[in-house]
Amino acid sequence: MSFKDKVVYQIYPKSFADSNGDGFGDIQGVISKLDYLKELGIDYIWFNPMTISPQRDGGYDVANYREFDPRYGTMEDFEELSRECAKRNINIMFDMVFNHTSTEHEWFKKAMAGDEYYKNFYIFKKGKAKGVPPTNWQSKFGGSAWEYVERYDEWYLHLFDVTQADLNWENPAVREEMAKIINYWRDKGVHGFRFDVINLISKRGYEDDPNNFDGRQFYTDGPRVHEYLKELNKRSFGQDTDGLTVGELSSATLENVYHYSGEDQHELNTVFTFHHLKVDYKDKKKWHVQPFDFHELKDLFITWQEGLQEHDSWPALFWNCHDQPRSLSRFGDDKNYPLESGKMLATAIHMMRGVPYIYMGEEIGMTNGNFKTLDEYRDVESLNAYKILKKKGMSEEEVMHALSCHSRDNARTPICWDDSENAGFTDGTPWIRVNPNYKDINVKKALADKNSLFYHYQKLIKLRKTYKVIQEGKFVPLLKDDDAIFAYKRETDDEELIVINNFYGKEAKAHIDLNGDYTILLSNYKDTEITEDLDLRPYESYILYRQR
Repeated sequence: MSFKDKVVYQIYPKSFADSNGDGFGDIQGVISKLDYLKELGIDYIWFNPMTISPQRDGGYDVANYREFDPRYGTMEDFEELSRECAKRNINIMFDMVFNHTSTEHEWFKKAMAGDEYYKNFYIFKKGKAKGVPPTNWQSKFGGSAWEYVERYDEWYLHLFDVTQADLNWENPAVREEMAKIINYWRDKGVHGFRFDVINLISKRGYEDDPNNFDGRQFYTDGPRVHEYLKELNKRSFGQDTDGLTVGELSSATLENVYHYSGEDQHELNTVFTFHHLKVDYKDKKKWHVQPFDFHELKDLFITWQEGLQEHDSWPALFWNCHDQPRSLSRFGDDKNYPLESGKMLATAIHMMRGVPYIYMGEEIGMTNGNFKTLDEYRDVESLNAYKILKKKGMSEEEVMHALSCHSRDNARTPICWDDSENAGFTDGTPWIRVNPNYKDINVKKALADKNSLFYHYQKLIKLRKTYKVIQEGKFVPLLKDDDAIFAYKRETDDEELIVINNFYGKEAKAHIDLNGDYTILLSNYKDTEITEDLDLRPYESYILYRQR
């Protein structure tokens, strides 16, 4: 199966659709909305983890890889979901959290009880001195990356929350378990796998970071990561010729990313990288907010598109996911030009080389959560950040502004289905409150308006399935130095596509050479004209096409 014409839709199950009124989305809720996803035209649904978890980190603290958390449903519910998806030619992609488990996992409990076999499933080290952890590494959620265990007089590594203990991939038994887990779900009909922070599974060594940073140089893209992935591919998902895999690569460099995807690598089909989603981090610090740097954004797109295509490596194309604020609030204008900027952002990302991902609610223009008080937040990272930033001297106003801009909870508010109470998400009390603007931004309203963002996404998906140049064409940047316009060409021997996007809410002018007769495939204004002298309106965006 070629994956180059495929589009993936991401569901954060907790916030998609609640069928039983307990305030949490569930599998039956997803089943009830499959016709909506079929109408949109997507090929895969990527589900964030739904197996048993204490939910310290939204399910990424897995306590059991094979059994569903009862709040989401039963195996019978999943089997029904699998059948109903198959009827609609929709495949299922599961999230595999293989860098760490919850400390509630049976393996870790046995390790803590003195079982040496399972203790070796994790990374335990002696401290440098009494009360001093093995290294100065910092957890990605704040504080030390090590937790002391009195029984052993040792510390276990947790690159994320203290309840997420890193697995020891140097242990062959761990690698065998991972392959068995994937094959278990393959037998259940799962054809896609997304691997969470997969480039962290091989540690380079256990030393202090000499620059007093967070230690990531010692665990990112480690020396055996490609060996591990090739082995996993061969023993599990690589046996499925109809499958699709994507790896989430944390802080990976372009040079390292080449090796994870590409047909000749025998590792993954595609890769997620996040560099383009740090362009509004002042000094590259998440909680220090600045307006996004357009030139950096454009340079990153161009560098990664050109670099990956040179090595036949394939990226995931995305603005949004469960870990990122809403792109419309971040890179568009959700107040003055929500429709125009939403369509522009969609066009800019979907016409590039790679596999597009749509995060639930993106297709109707959902915005950041508009949280006003700390008690409205649920995310462990955000709640930890509040304490840390306050301790560092940030004012209450500064901290709350940072959270309102960059908290992961911005993406985790329930999808808005209609203008009824709780946006049609639940008959009960939602686990996190719905966005207050749900009466204006919801699926029912989007489906009723043929000019809505929903139908623009639907058209973009159809274009990808129709034109080989979108699936396979070479990426060529245009207007690289322009201060407002992101433009590029896609080309094959037979076809050419030109994509033009004004990233600002003001007019932009430029000149572009057009060689031949073009037609407009899609635009976000009704009266767009084809001219070499571009006179773009706010957030204007369009796609030109010609046969060669």
